[in-house]
Amino acid sequence: MYDETDQPLSFQPSTKLEMALKKTQSKLEKLAQEVAAFPDDERNWLQRWVMISTMGASTRIENAVLTDAEIEWVDTTLSEDGHPTAFENKKTAIIDKLSKDRERSIEEVVGCRELLSLVYVQADEMFPLTETMICGLHKELLRHYPAAERYAGRYKISPNQVVSVNHDTGEQRVVLDPTPAGPQTDTAMQELVVWYNKIIKAHPWPLLVASEFVFRFLAIHPFQDGNGRLGRALFLLALMHGDDPALQGIIRYISVDRQIERHRALYYSTLQQGSGGQYKSNPAEYQLEPLSWFFLKMMDQALGDISVLRERYNALQRLSESATKVMACFRSAPERRLTPAELMADTGLVRRTVQNALRSLVDAGIIQQLGAGRGTRYQLIFLAMIQHKS
Repeated sequence: MYDETDQPLSFQPSTKLEMALKKTQSKLEKLAQEVAAFPDDERNWLQRWVMISTMGASTRIENAVLTDAEIEWVDTTLSEDGHPTAFENKKTAIIDKLSKDRERSIEEVVGCRELLSLVYVQADEMFPLTETMICGLHKELLRHYPAAERYAGRYKISPNQVVSVNHDTGEQRVVLDPTPAGPQTDTAMQELVVWYNKIIKAHPWPLLVASEFVFRFLAIHPFQDGNGRLGRALFLLALMHGDDPALQGIIRYISVDRQIERHRALYYSTLQQGSGGQYKSNPAEYQLEPLSWFFLKMMDQALGDISVLRERYNALQRLSESATKVMACFRSAPERRLTPAELMADTGLVRRTVQNALRSLVDAGIIQQLGAGRGTRYQLIFLAMIQHKS
């Protein structure tokens, strides 16, 4: 039984928020049972979709530029190698294919892949959580970014800020001034980890604990770079650490980060609202309920994706042999928009067969048509592209 006097949240959730949590919990428990009954192939497909989508969303929130289709290709390329040095071995080929001006984005995506793999696979071994573990996750996140070698896995040594960038105007806005580098950051992180380990298994609502944990982590902003990506991974880790079997059962099959990306401006404004733009040593001075509402709504929307994904998975299973062959061309060239003539050359299929395959792929929502007439090209839509890897 949870006792608030033992290790409380820094805020008292409203009755309205608790009612909304209970409503989401009912939905979550029902979906967890349904997903557990899915065939293995479908669950594996869904889990990989979540991994790719989360990698893409979390890095794009921080201004990376790779599409999910390109990220799926990178993941497939690295998975085929299977060795820890896969990226170093194939980095030149990957950058040449996806263009050199996106090298930083590629490095961020591969680092996020390493980070999420650890979180999803080793969550149980990461409790109780330690500062050393958090620093280790940060080091994995930045492992493939050479410029970060001197500070990866180490707390910041110079001031940093949480900044939001308007992509249309280029305008930057300071969302939060965090702790100064040095003893104040060290103390804040020590206190945060102690608080987390005492409350996460005991509190009835892991999402509320995860929301406060991540907000306080971001308010400290302990590392020189990568705090946003790491913070969202720690949010997932906290949900897996909580004493909620249904949540633990479903979290690997939904992408909360995908929803955060869709509501990026609201995400940053809610972070700013919670702090007033300043780190506070007493977390009770933060306004944490708005962020809890935000994460709850993102969770609700992520749960809603499951039914859509089931429809796409079933559409993939119904594809004809020729349509599957055409789709393979798109998967191997995610950076390109392909013409029917190019697909004929790549597949060896006649024009009518290619046109029929394209029509079925468009109707199924697997690819989109761009332009008309002789200028018509086609592009893969990520939602439907991942196939289970046997």
